[in-house]
Amino acid sequence: MIDLLVAGGGYVGLALALSVKTAAPHLSVTVVDAAPEGAWKRDERASAIAAAASRMLDVLGVWSEILPEAEAILRMDITDSRSGDPVRPVFLTFEGLTEEGAFAHMVPNVAMVGALRKAAEQAGVEIRQGVVANGFSTDVASVTLKLASGEEMPARLLIACDGVRSKLRDAAGIKTVHFEYGQSGIVTTVEHERPHDGTAFEHFLPAGPFATLPLPHNRSSLVWTERTEDAERLIASDDLVFEEELERRFGHRFGAIRVVGGRRAYPLGLTLARSFIAPRFALAGDAAHGIHPISGQGLNLGFKDVAALAETIVDADRLGLDIGSEEVLERYQTWRRFDTFRMGVTTDVLNRLFSNDITPVRIARDIGLGLVDRLPALKSFFIRQASGAAKPTDPKMLAGQAI
Repeated sequence: MIDLLVAGGGYVGLALALSVKTAAPHLSVTVVDAAPEGAWKRDERASAIAAAASRMLDVLGVWSEILPEAEAILRMDITDSRSGDPVRPVFLTFEGLTEEGAFAHMVPNVAMVGALRKAAEQAGVEIRQGVVANGFSTDVASVTLKLASGEEMPARLLIACDGVRSKLRDAAGIKTVHFEYGQSGIVTTVEHERPHDGTAFEHFLPAGPFATLPLPHNRSSLVWTERTEDAERLIASDDLVFEEELERRFGHRFGAIRVVGGRRAYPLGLTLARSFIAPRFALAGDAAHGIHPISGQGLNLGFKDVAALAETIVDADRLGLDIGSEEVLERYQTWRRFDTFRMGVTTDVLNRLFSNDITPVRIARDIGLGLVDRLPALKSFFIRQASGAAKPTDPKMLAGQAI
């Protein structure tokens, strides 16, 4: 029987498997993923890694391998304008340096997943690709994952890291709070003439935020929010139309731009699981929560889940407790659910506040941004929150400590 079975081979599933196996080598850990072998190598997206998450990756021994492919975010400028406005004043600027260095880095998903896979395999984690799960059953002592092939995989504990549309979450009977925003996030990569100097920009446009995030080699990753029908039209358009619409929003601060990556649109909504646990079963990452990308905290929420769940499992094992028991899993749920709910509500409010063109609302939010920019203590607070500054109640790995 497997001790820990993780469904989902993305960065959350791999980080969890590696965390547990590193801290408790005697436990057997297996990751199963529905995607075919090598599918992760085709992911062209990049993610914002907060300082707390990079500390965790450093504890796991992979940050030094990821860092050469990363780009530090040294500054963030925020503006609130319409795409046709001739002048786009910057209302709020965050200098991205903290006592520890940059508050965040942009990392290509391929580099992150590749480093985590390599380290997990070296640690003794079994990774099985192309394994489709149909559901699972539980009894007092075990949980059995049922595969489409007819195979059954018994384990002491099953963790679902299979995304925001988690089939295993549904199989567990866990309900969600869910609604769609009527927006889609267009993701692509552009190359530009002039250097970005580590600066990220977030433009609050009437249809939603348009964020440019620095990558190595004069490139930027874009997260471009549009109304879903407009996003579908843009994705289906030819390169000339797409780049013309993109340039209207991107502006000319970096000179000429050119799309160098594929373009895809992802529907945006809010999904919060009503429970993070069931008998011998737990949710982590997007399976537990899907939030709007306006704050760039989706990945970091998932890594917080990893740090808390891994510490919970390893502590229970060291005390001789059953790692799949309700008492053990309840500790994880208590640790993570409020923080997740708070972040979900925060991103929802921010999106509703900034994704409109109502003049009184626009005036009020611009005044608010200007006030924050003039209050150093408040700006420092927001930077600490964005970087994941360690708190006494945080999981150890987020503070750079081994479990």
